[in-house]
Amino acid sequence: MAFVDEPSFGTEKFSGVARLFPLPNLVVFPHVMQPLHVFEPRYRALLEEALGDDGLIALAILAPGWEKNYEGRPSVRPNACLCKIATHHRTSDGNYNVLLLGVKRIEIVRELPPAKSFREAEVRLCHDDYPEDAAVARASQQRRLLDLFKQSLPKLAETTEGLDQVLGKHVPLGMLTDIVAYTLDLGLDRKEQLLAETNVDRRVEILFEYLSAAATGEEPLTFPPPFSDN
Repeated sequence: MAFVDEPSFGTEKFSGVARLFPLPNLVVFPHVMQPLHVFEPRYRALLEEALGDDGLIALAILAPGWEKNYEGRPSVRPNACLCKIATHHRTSDGNYNVLLLGVKRIEIVRELPPAKSFREAEVRLCHDDYPEDAAVARASQQRRLLDLFKQSLPKLAETTEGLDQVLGKHVPLGMLTDIVAYTLDLGLDRKEQLLAETNVDRRVEILFEYLSAAATGEEPLTFPPPFSDN
């Protein structure tokens, strides 16, 4: 499990146009790091342009039915995660191993006409919403979410103290929900639901529902999330 402190992202410098890297079975969230192996020519071109520019890539989610037109421009789901290239390594065969840091939720407004080998879209930045009327309950929500998270992952039992220090009260609740959502095998649709949800309190409730079911054996859990090829 890899995660970082609140990432700094200068929204004022973002052009509003994102390079789309669509994948069929991966949902990435802000605050987490995701490795990718990039080998398709169009995505090597995307990566090389990003490296020479702002270092940003949008990890999008292919919509159902993508298999029929994978080499073209199959539909993508409307929500994605804008990511910053943290590190990269070019292999001897011209491919890349990269590590991406999720920095911001985005909503795809419209795709741009095809002018390059890869896809681009006009996107809207989405910000976490913390409703004032739920502020009093947030500290207890955070504690409960962290406790349920630790209980659901026995493999992390030896690092419980470290989790308390890293993910305790000093971490914003929205960031904690993203780390938990990324780490757990919730299924693609539920992960997309959590990525699309900007209301932090509603994200917590979705995770409570799932983790409570997992605690009773109604929902299976697997860990960790996989390394992803493009």
